[in-house]
Amino acid sequence: MRTTVLKVSRAVTAVVGAVLAAGCGDVLAPSAPPAATSSAASFGQKDVQTDLDAAIAAAGLPAGRTETGFPLADRTVSPGTTDKKRKLLALSTRLSPCIVFWTPDETDNNHAKADSAEMRRQLDEVLAQLVARGWKETDPSEEAPVGDDGTLFMASYKKQGWTLNAQHSSMPAWTQSKAIATKESCFARITDEERTLIEE
Repeated sequence: MRTTVLKVSRAVTAVVGAVLAAGCGDVLAPSAPPAATSSAASFGQKDVQTDLDAAIAAAGLPAGRTETGFPLADRTVSPGTTDKKRKLLALSTRLSPCIVFWTPDETDNNHAKADSAEMRRQLDEVLAQLVARGWKETDPSEEAPVGDDGTLFMASYKKQGWTLNAQHSSMPAWTQSKAIATKESCFARITDEERTLIEE
């Protein structure tokens, strides 16, 4: 993926922060552990990536743009590393097996010049393909105005213990589609302190 690690990290952090802030359905709500099933146990990060890759390809978008894990631009630890950064590094390591994300490379979709309607059509096709692969929409999708002439579309889907959140922003200076899938059991164990680390 040609997008820089810094830009991808910011995109993932923003979406994960939005997931945490919204509660993502029942992902963070206290509840009894889900009943163990062989199908849910065997549906892991690579399966989620396979579903997303297949949906993206079927929508006519460039393949190989999905990533796993929680990237950080700077993973170096030195004597001067703050306690906050150490905690964020530990959290990102713990969450890495629980995240699959997709953001188009900006060389494919120039934010300033992209055809927003076409990008939205492609995202809708990606979501339709995910439904065909067994992902279930959890709540009706929403589209809200942003600023004077932009909108933000959000949709959420679930499959076998994973939640996928998709977004499309439509603003003159910044048009982008993205999606992130998170493993519910991982995010249900995030503490308030860890939630703050991600949201900041």
